[in-house]
Amino acid sequence: MDASSGAQDRSGRVADEGGPDLVRLGLDQLRVLRRETLEQEADLSYLRRLLHGRMDILRAELDRRPGGPVRPAGTGVADGPPGDLLDRLPAILTDAPSSVRRSARHVTLGPPRGHESQLEADTLMGDVQLADLAAHPAEELLAALERLRAHEREVSGRRQRLLRTADGCNAEITRRYRDGEARVDDLLAGGPL
Repeated sequence: MDASSGAQDRSGRVADEGGPDLVRLGLDQLRVLRRETLEQEADLSYLRRLLHGRMDILRAELDRRPGGPVRPAGTGVADGPPGDLLDRLPAILTDAPSSVRRSARHVTLGPPRGHESQLEADTLMGDVQLADLAAHPAEELLAALERLRAHEREVSGRRQRLLRTADGCNAEITRRYRDGEARVDDLLAGGPL
């Protein structure tokens, strides 16, 4: 049985539907599954950030227009007077500091599927191009915004399932060391991580 048999889909990517029976996997298989799952989560996280950025830009353009929806201050979308969208991009794309404390997590410098993620996000925009938002009627911008929102919800769900699988792998690996089924000495002797 390979490192993640039953856990990969046709493309070789870890299936995030249902997940494998982690207790039945060997220690090396758990580690491989955890690594593959976290790599995929990093890809989805990057795609999600791209989608959020495009949604923020579309909302800012809609807000900028006369008669556009007025947003309360502090919503994370460039507060302030309407103006040139390009001049406001740094404020539009800046995230407010999180009020939620999270534990540190390994972050990759660049996702392996970065270019694919950009193409996917651009495809969801349809005919709406970020370089010329003013040329599109509000209805087109709203339609693009809804496509992005729907895809972001689906991506977030997949990402959460992958994180649950990675957490399950971590818990099972920890349990095996705690219960003596795995030995730290084997790891220190050059065993696989």
